[in-house]
Amino acid sequence: MTVLNIVILAIVQGLAELLPVSSSAHVVVAEKLLGLDPSSPPMTLLLVMLHTGTMFAVIVYFWQTWRRSYFRSFPDFKPVAVAVILATAVTGIVGLGITELIERVAFADMPHAEIEDLFGHLEFIAPALAVAGILILVAGLLERRFSVRVMAEGRDPTLAQSAVIGAVQGLCLPFRGFSRSGATISTGMLLGVAKARAETFSFALAVVLTPAVVAREALRLVHAARDGGGASLGAVTGLSLLGAAVAFLAGLVALKWLSGWLEHGRWYLFGLYCLAAAGGVFYLHSIGY
Repeated sequence: MTVLNIVILAIVQGLAELLPVSSSAHVVVAEKLLGLDPSSPPMTLLLVMLHTGTMFAVIVYFWQTWRRSYFRSFPDFKPVAVAVILATAVTGIVGLGITELIERVAFADMPHAEIEDLFGHLEFIAPALAVAGILILVAGLLERRFSVRVMAEGRDPTLAQSAVIGAVQGLCLPFRGFSRSGATISTGMLLGVAKARAETFSFALAVVLTPAVVAREALRLVHAARDGGGASLGAVTGLSLLGAAVAFLAGLVALKWLSGWLEHGRWYLFGLYCLAAAGGVFYLHSIGY
């Protein structure tokens, strides 16, 4: 894994993580095209660091908005905090439940297998991208048609809407290609939440969720190191920090682009992109990737 590989993957992760197009799908495809093994311990460490970089990009980008909207006083902060906690709890129940079911059913004969073992399979990523694309496309087209009547600006998700958004986020966890941001923002829009508020709420969920995901991946890295991957992990740490910095910068650019497209009613175009990407991923699978 070279410095150029790191920079390429960091840019892909930084741009795609914060756009509704599934960063994991794009990174897996990029790794395969670069001849890298997405399941190797060094690549897992890199992915953890890239996620950390984009998480900080979210915090920096949204901090002023969150401070004005939610941190002015405790009464302003309490409702959104409760909504985020509720949504995250539902995410955990749905996501971990589906993951456990898949590992018990699909890996019944492989006691040490994990859901991550499926993440490099393009035949599973393609349909997940297609489903995300359809959801985004429907939300975007309905938003263009009914935005004046349905979506009032400044309206935060209710607790019921937050629970639904959290459940959809839980569906995204086990399935690479099912964009977390695309699915949660689109769900919020379909529920009648203002698109700007749906975006803000979605990335607030990301900030809460990312440390748990990083912790899970770090635990897997510890187990990998015990099995002989420690030397490779140590050698790639410096490059992973570089990747996190590049992903942070790319993430800021992606967030600016995302906000602009939301403001100008172009959300549906991300759905078209995901559908096209699903076709491209399926083609790569068909030729042996």
